[in-house]
Amino acid sequence: MNKTKIIATIGPNSYDEEILQQIIENGADVVRFNMSYANYDFCKEVILTIDKINQKLGTNVGVMMDLEGSCLRVGSFIGGKATFRQGDKIRIYISEMLGDMTHFSVNYPGLIDDLKFRTLIKLMEGEVEMQVVEKGLDYVVCEVIKGGTVNDNSKIYIPNISLNKKFLTRQDKEDILFAHKIGVDFLSVSNVSSSEDVLEVNDLLIELGNNHIALLAKIDNKNAVLEMDNIIEVADGLILSRNDLAVEMNMEQIPSIKHKMVAKCQKKGKLSIVSAELTSFTEDAIVPNRAEVSDIANGVTEGVDAIMLTAETTIGSHPAEAVKTMATVMAAAEENINYEYFFETSLETEAKNITNTISSSVVLGARELECKAIIVMTNSGYTARRMSRFRPPCPIIAVAQNISVVKSLALHFGIFPVKMDDNDFDLLALEAKQFATKVLNLNSGDKVIITGGFPFKKVKHTNFMKIEEI
Repeated sequence: MNKTKIIATIGPNSYDEEILQQIIENGADVVRFNMSYANYDFCKEVILTIDKINQKLGTNVGVMMDLEGSCLRVGSFIGGKATFRQGDKIRIYISEMLGDMTHFSVNYPGLIDDLKFRTLIKLMEGEVEMQVVEKGLDYVVCEVIKGGTVNDNSKIYIPNISLNKKFLTRQDKEDILFAHKIGVDFLSVSNVSSSEDVLEVNDLLIELGNNHIALLAKIDNKNAVLEMDNIIEVADGLILSRNDLAVEMNMEQIPSIKHKMVAKCQKKGKLSIVSAELTSFTEDAIVPNRAEVSDIANGVTEGVDAIMLTAETTIGSHPAEAVKTMATVMAAAEENINYEYFFETSLETEAKNITNTISSSVVLGARELECKAIIVMTNSGYTARRMSRFRPPCPIIAVAQNISVVKSLALHFGIFPVKMDDNDFDLLALEAKQFATKVLNLNSGDKVIITGGFPFKKVKHTNFMKIEEI
């Protein structure tokens, strides 16, 4: 069992039932759909398969959906792509048309008004660059500074320019409604530039009466970095998308931004997620290089809640092996986490109330007594999340009767959520101990801490802790 969680994005090379089962068996905690590429039928098919696998394996893998947000994209090209050479003059039109080596269209009618003379435009994650040299009524003319090939529907990056467009598109709103209907657990919001963007999504969820979906804001542009403190206040967590961010900012800034984001999330008790950099697995390799291994290990020791695989599990040739590699590297890195540091840091900023005091006391007791597990009886998942923030060195077995609560905990560091149905507290505690003994291979004399609210289901906060030996 890894404490640091793994998110596996599902795509053309990973939606088969056999491969999905291997991905889950190898350690994936949450599967992700990127709605820039996935359609509803695909999502429904994969979710049905995940439900089947969960039932078969006794797992509780959660589901994440990634909204595209106000993303600028090129249109389609004749033949699916076009090659631009340095010095070429390319027209960009706001009306839809097939592109070629001389022109292409974009999906934003207001682009011409927002661009200025000499504005830099980047394509293909910065591999192609051009600069605005002329503006017409329905087009701009750009000179290619760095040539290369541009594919259909690829993303457009315009650093240092704020576009005057609505954040949520009509498609995003439809995707949010779809996420609500199919029971998605986590919603990742791309191209966020302010806290208002996150609140706009949250307002739609409130209108739908959905208080289950956790909102994760992606830090994938310069404005999001500048507004991180405000964004973190209204989001349930942050995702650092390093590939996108490196297009808008100098790459040497990214490690520092990553460190600051993880620390801020830890301080606020919010989820911190970082995109993986296992590019070897997109190049038909099944063994990562040393730099990739070090990158994963650094993320784990810095205290991230989860690491997210994207292309590695969507178009990579070995998606299950990518997950297995992540899990193996994480397990080794978790032995070097400074658990005492995270405990002390969290304790300094934790609010003083009964649940938080019990939570910190449980984690402290688990450390001092070298307990093998913390067993939390929870109705909402709140206490388990508070304990996760304190980063105990042993697993947190979170027992809940509601499957929605169970899946809501799938991304939190160190938490292993389990659904159990007993209404009697003593029977539930006994079943949880038996589960922990089995999955953690506990021996006679090993200690566990049981905590929760008593009388069970009659109090809204955690009010006791009990230390037991196996």
